[in-house]
Amino acid sequence: MKMLKVSVNKRFLVTEDEEPFFWLADTAWEVFNRLNQEETYLYLLNRAKKGFNVIQAVALAEFDGLRTGNAYGRKPLLQNEKGEYDPSFLDLEGEYNYWDHVDYVIDKAEPLGLYIALLPTWGDKYNIKWGKGPVIFDSNNAFTYGEWIGKRYKHKSNIIWVLGGDRPLEQQIHHSIIRAMALGIKKGDEGRHLITFHPMGGHSSSDYVHDEKWLDFNMIQSGHGYDWDNYSRITSDYNRKPIKPTLDGEPRYEDHPINFQAKNGYYNDSDVRQSLYWSVFSGGFGVTYGHHSVWSMNKEPGEYYTLHWRDALDRLAALQVKHLRALIESRPFLERVPDQSLLANELAWGDHIRATRGVSYVFAYTPKGKAIDMNMGRITGENVKASWFDPRTGEKQYAGEYENTGLIKFIPPSSGNGSDWVLILDDADIDF
Repeated sequence: MKMLKVSVNKRFLVTEDEEPFFWLADTAWEVFNRLNQEETYLYLLNRAKKGFNVIQAVALAEFDGLRTGNAYGRKPLLQNEKGEYDPSFLDLEGEYNYWDHVDYVIDKAEPLGLYIALLPTWGDKYNIKWGKGPVIFDSNNAFTYGEWIGKRYKHKSNIIWVLGGDRPLEQQIHHSIIRAMALGIKKGDEGRHLITFHPMGGHSSSDYVHDEKWLDFNMIQSGHGYDWDNYSRITSDYNRKPIKPTLDGEPRYEDHPINFQAKNGYYNDSDVRQSLYWSVFSGGFGVTYGHHSVWSMNKEPGEYYTLHWRDALDRLAALQVKHLRALIESRPFLERVPDQSLLANELAWGDHIRATRGVSYVFAYTPKGKAIDMNMGRITGENVKASWFDPRTGEKQYAGEYENTGLIKFIPPSSGNGSDWVLILDDADIDF
């Protein structure tokens, strides 16, 4: 696989030979910790066939990942003389240890075209908050661990480093730990791989580490509470200096209890699509999908995790997200910018419309099929061809040719909850 880097204009990721890279990730935080080899390959193959190209996973996992063994009963760390789990003491003994299994996942992902967005640890290991921990990191052993894991995967081309792990940096010690781990990784892998930071819900990496030289791109977590306008957070990151790429690395999970309470209902495919399209059209260089029973690799369905992870693999939004990637990749990639000036009325709340464009094309997303009042003349061409793109199926409907001037109202084929559409306008003289 080709290594990834930041594009020249600092807005996107590209491969080492400058090919555009649209990040379409799936969330599999517990894959190292909970699945065996057979289950892992089934999962990876399923995601690759669906058009995903990144898998987000955690080495020192959230679900008591230090004290509970993986599918083979192996743990990642040894205990020191005080009986504490110590990131300076990796458990590398015996046949097929924990890290051998991590190697297996990374190696199996590579020929399937899957990058691993690898979190060295979940955040409760340095700032426990609501997690199980235990807290095991200080700035010294964070550097040591970072250098070790960086060196171990130095020659793996399908690695992207993700620090953080759903926790804030509240004290100076937290900042010191993350900085030390980042510098350790950079020393260990000789700066070969990109690094970002996964924050807690409602925040961006830019809240904590935007100006750090080791941070290559920003990541937000719009999270799983009530409606949160992730487009505002993406826009804020997009306008920051110095310029760094940004994306929503954890929007609403499909079948996740709304605001973490089953009594509120569960996020469905429409809710997921809204978050994904909003974030990308606001300037995100890609986006991450997640299913509540898949990230957790859940095997005991109930009220909170409603499905076995195998049964959750083919839920509606998981089948639909490939259409977003195909749409973005269908037009010139590196020239795309967010542009709300295209809209005479962007509407508000759940009806909010987002628009993005290149030199000769426009995409505008209406989450509930509300009419789009388009300010024309923002792209090339005396005339434009219009079509409606269905995010549920990836199909397009031709909607006529129009003069590229004035204000034109475009009415989608349907409206209401679940009737989201993308209006596509193309320079009539160009065939994309």
